[in-house]
Amino acid sequence: MSVELLTLLFFGSLLFFVLLGTPLAFVLGGVSVVFLWFEMGPIGFYLLSSKMWETMSNPTLMAIPLFVYMATLLEKSGVAGDLYDMMHQWWGGVRGGLAIGTVMICVIFAAMSGISGAAVVTMGTIALPKMLERGYDKKLALGAINAGGGWGILIPPSILMVLYSLLTEVSVGRLFAAGIGPGVLLFVLVCVYILARCLVQPELAPALPRELRSDWGSKLRSLRAVILPILIVLSVLGAIFGGFATPTEAAAIGVFGAMVATAVNRQLSRAVLMDSAVSTLQLTTLIMWILFAAHAFSTAYTALGAQSLIQDLMSNLPGGKWGALLMMLGTLFILGMVLDPVGIMLITLPVFLPIVRLHGFDPVWFGILFIIMMEVGYMTPPFGFNLFYLRGVAPPGVTMGDIYSSVVPYVLVTLLGVALIIVFPAIALYLPGLFFP
Repeated sequence: MSVELLTLLFFGSLLFFVLLGTPLAFVLGGVSVVFLWFEMGPIGFYLLSSKMWETMSNPTLMAIPLFVYMATLLEKSGVAGDLYDMMHQWWGGVRGGLAIGTVMICVIFAAMSGISGAAVVTMGTIALPKMLERGYDKKLALGAINAGGGWGILIPPSILMVLYSLLTEVSVGRLFAAGIGPGVLLFVLVCVYILARCLVQPELAPALPRELRSDWGSKLRSLRAVILPILIVLSVLGAIFGGFATPTEAAAIGVFGAMVATAVNRQLSRAVLMDSAVSTLQLTTLIMWILFAAHAFSTAYTALGAQSLIQDLMSNLPGGKWGALLMMLGTLFILGMVLDPVGIMLITLPVFLPIVRLHGFDPVWFGILFIIMMEVGYMTPPFGFNLFYLRGVAPPGVTMGDIYSSVVPYVLVTLLGVALIIVFPAIALYLPGLFFP
C-alpha cells in the first residue's frame, strides 16, 4: 500500500474516532498501536515500550506532579485575594486600573502555578464582580481575565513546557528562560491596549472616586501581600536559572513555598492537602496516558513513512520556510478552537518538529510560538477552556455571548506579540543564551 493511502487512512481513522467523542489520548494510542502492528508486527511494540521506558526514567517527569500540586495548593491558599486587595488600592484611581491590576495578578499567578485555569477561576471569582460593580465594561473586564489567565502556560514554571520538553528533548531550563521575555511582552501589550482603549472611551473603565481611594499608608501596608508570591517565584526560578537546582528540584522547593503560603494564610489543613493530592494524582495519571499516546503516535507515524511525505509537501509550499511556519501557526490556531492544548501537542509535534529542523528554526524559539498559540486556543471559541472556566464563575448577568465577543481584541493583541517574536527572535532567545550558554 502506498504511503499516501496509508497516511490518509491513518489520519482519517484518528478524525473518525475523535468525532465519535472518544478521549483523544485513547484514540491516538489505540489507532497508532493498530497501524503499528500491521506495519511492523511485534517489533513495533518493542520499540514503543523502549521509548516509554526511556521517558519514564527521565527525572524531569517528576516535575509535573510537583508543579500540579504546587498550583492546587496555591489555588486554596488565599494568596490571590490579598494580591487583589493590594492591586485595588494601588491601581483603582487609574482609568482601567482594576483591569491592569488584574492582569498583573495573572502574571504573578502564572509565575507561581504553571497552569492556565487557576488564574482564570480565581480572578473570575474575585476581580470580575468588583470591576462590574465599579462600572467597568463587561467585555473589557472579561477579556482581561481571559487573556491574562492563559499566561500560566507561558510564564515559567509551565507544565505544558515540561511536556513539550519530554516530547522534543529540548532543555526545560532553556524553555523556562525563553518564556519570560514573551510573557513580559504580552503583559505590556495588553496593558497598553487597556490604557489606550480607556483613553479613547473613558466610560468603559472609570477610575475610583477620590473618597474611595486608599492613602499612602494603606498602600504601603498592602505591599505585604506580594512578599510570599515573590519569594515563591524567586525560589523556583532563581534555583533553576542560578544553576542551584534542576527543574524537578525547583518544583519541590515550589511545593514547600506553596505550603508555607497556605499556612501563613491559615488555610493549611489535612483536608486541603488531601484534596490537592487527589487532584494531582488524577491529572498526573491523565498525563501518563497522554505520553503513551504521544510515543505510540510518533512511532507509528514514522513507521508509515508519513513524516517524509508531509515534509515534502511542506517544503514545496510558497514562501519557503516562512510559508511553512505560517502554515504551522495557522494550523495551531484552527486546532486551538476545537481541541485542548495537550491534544494538539500530541497530534502536531511529530509532524511539525522535522519541518522545524529541516528549515533550521530554533526548537526553543518554535516552542515559545507553539505555547503562545496554545494560549490563543485557551481563549478562542467555541471550545476554549478559559471561556468555560470563566462562565462557571461569572455573575448571572454575564452571558456566554459576552464572553465569546470579549476575546476578539485580546486575541489580536496576542497575535501581534507572536509577530513581534517572529521578527525579533531575541525576545525569546536572549535569556536562554544568557543563563544556558
